[in-house]
Amino acid sequence: MENILRPIYQERASMPNTLGIILVEKTRPVSPTTDNFDMILLVIVKHSEEPWFTKHYSYEGKIAAMHIVEETLLHYWIDTSTYRRAVEWIFEGKVVFDRNEYIDNLKRELASFPYEKRKLKMTIEFAKLIRSYAETKDLHDSGQYLDAYTRMVRCLHYLARLSIIEKGHHPEVTVWNQVRRIDSEVYKLCEEFIQSKEETDQRVQLMLLAVNVAINARSHSAAEHLLRVMRMKDGAWTFGELKNRPEVEAYAADLSALLNYLEEKEIIEAVLTETKGKALYHREYRIKEL
Repeated sequence: MENILRPIYQERASMPNTLGIILVEKTRPVSPTTDNFDMILLVIVKHSEEPWFTKHYSYEGKIAAMHIVEETLLHYWIDTSTYRRAVEWIFEGKVVFDRNEYIDNLKRELASFPYEKRKLKMTIEFAKLIRSYAETKDLHDSGQYLDAYTRMVRCLHYLARLSIIEKGHHPEVTVWNQVRRIDSEVYKLCEEFIQSKEETDQRVQLMLLAVNVAINARSHSAAEHLLRVMRMKDGAWTFGELKNRPEVEAYAADLSALLNYLEEKEIIEAVLTETKGKALYHREYRIKEL
């Protein structure tokens, strides 16, 4: 199918706005990486009227998708894991056009996984893990064992992604194959949970204890990105101030859960200030002094 798509990507390559073009071919009957398309054509551009434009093609029973993605959006996807397939496309795809070694440099940056970007990703996954853990515990405590079971699977998924990032790698779509190679301890947790012969409620209860230990062991390192943001200001932060910081945007939806957890673990503390209402106080947050 590459021959059929060649005129399309050659036309794109001739445009000065195009930074690079990658072809990704389906290699398995079921391919999450390509959304089951036979071929993906990723076109990275400097600027575009639409940050992400997609077009689908069909030829002799085969299908392809072209994604034209603005450079800024692509980097946001990479930094926040918003669209995880993009990282796999860059690493696994065939480079058919590369202006001034743009894609080559991007691959080197991804492979090095800079410290700041790694810490951001860790906090994103940690915040999701904290919220999902709390939801699992609540479902279990209220007797909703099947819902608690499915939520625990999600908890383990977030823990797996977090452990991969800790080891300096970008999480792939097929996370558990990756974890098996990188972090056998987290992989065994999932194995124990899935293969356990215990009743569902007991299975969830035991895994809640194990995951809680894993969470607590990472409480400082995985929340470091948020703690560094909080150190940018002397004194306490309102929730609104923190939520609206551009650095926090990627995990703003889970910020409440993360702050509650850090307060519970006495890593941060709430500062109460009076309001006009009787016995009603504003809550602000600051890092707790040792």
